[in-house]
Amino acid sequence: MGTGIGRTEIERDYDRILFATPTRRLADKTQVFPLEENDSVRTRLTHSHEVSNLARSIGVRLAFDNAEKVFGEDHEALKVTRTVPPLLAAVGLAHDLGNPPFGHQGEEAIQAWFKKNLTGGNQYEDFVEFDGNAQTFRLLTQLQVLNDRFGFNLTCGTLAALLKYPSIYGTGDKFGFKKYGVFASESGTVNAVWQETGLKAGLRHPLAYVMEACDDIAYSVIDAEDTVKKGYASFYDLMDHLENQAGTDPVVREVIGKSCEKNKEFKQQKLSSRQLNDISMQMFRVKAIAVMIEAATDTFVDHIKSIMSGTVVPGFELIKNSRCAALCKAAKGFDARYGFQHREVLKLELRGSNYISDMMDYLWAAISAEGRDCHPFERFVFNDISENYRLVYERSAKGDYEKRQLLCDTVSGMTEKFLIRKCDEYAALKKCYRPNQ
Repeated sequence: MGTGIGRTEIERDYDRILFATPTRRLADKTQVFPLEENDSVRTRLTHSHEVSNLARSIGVRLAFDNAEKVFGEDHEALKVTRTVPPLLAAVGLAHDLGNPPFGHQGEEAIQAWFKKNLTGGNQYEDFVEFDGNAQTFRLLTQLQVLNDRFGFNLTCGTLAALLKYPSIYGTGDKFGFKKYGVFASESGTVNAVWQETGLKAGLRHPLAYVMEACDDIAYSVIDAEDTVKKGYASFYDLMDHLENQAGTDPVVREVIGKSCEKNKEFKQQKLSSRQLNDISMQMFRVKAIAVMIEAATDTFVDHIKSIMSGTVVPGFELIKNSRCAALCKAAKGFDARYGFQHREVLKLELRGSNYISDMMDYLWAAISAEGRDCHPFERFVFNDISENYRLVYERSAKGDYEKRQLLCDTVSGMTEKFLIRKCDEYAALKKCYRPNQ
């Protein structure tokens, strides 16, 4: 029997993320449309798999077609063909693991609850500016309890590339990025990662730019496909929108031309309007993604010196600085107008926001009363919290900051259907409970 090569440590990173429970939970978390019953419309899980696929695709282009330009003459010794594609696939798959139920509306609901119920205190920003990216880093390094206290035990390279916003809450410096990326509680962990990888606060891992670009591609192009699949708009609405917003841009003209050419071919097949919309949107997606992947790769290679040296302009993004900038911006505008702002979407987001607020009320009453003489309802709710999260909390100082983190950990880890079911259960139990007078 041959000894074989076996997996690299970075390939193990991807596998650990793939098989993890939080990854499976993404199947019941919103990408664009909350509580979606149509299985062909994307969830946060399918979005993450697609971002992972796009990131791996760019990784292959960098490692095989641009190895010397990007990684230098030592690229073979660095084994970039074995490390770069799986690293990008891993961060693409993991990038949304910390997102709460109901997507960005869920983040805003958590922030709003803390603004209403929390007045100052230590690490105030961690909560009133709560963000799923920072929660992802916490989840991967703290909350997945295995046989030690290092979470998933991912490599420092993967953890560094995952950090979209390389800054720590409470430091007062976001380094030109729009958000903080690491909670104060994980400052020691991220500093160890930065020291190991030669990075520091404010300095992104080069491959983090690729992951961000792939997320942008998925949001702009694939969300447009789902908006049409939902029946909120048509293929022709998208073509008209692109024409009106960026019709003079050469890349937009090319994508519109190729998409409409395919649409004319499909019309000859006497398809239903729904089938024609679906297959035309598939062709738009294929063409748009192809040109965006190529553009993002070229932009990364063109800016590799400033990216590697850390001298790139603060807030630099691959897509915004590529020839596909107008296409991405116009597609996102279509998503916002026809998808995100649709009446049904807004109504469901409001429902989700209310559920999150109610759940945080129940949980906070139980968490803040923990360790004291609390009544049975609060004990019941506290013991309903994940054993993993409670174990991490028990190991901590158990102060106000840690209690608030336990609240965020618990809500963020819930799927949407679980959140609604539990919230309804707690409401019924609290209504029935009669404390001793």
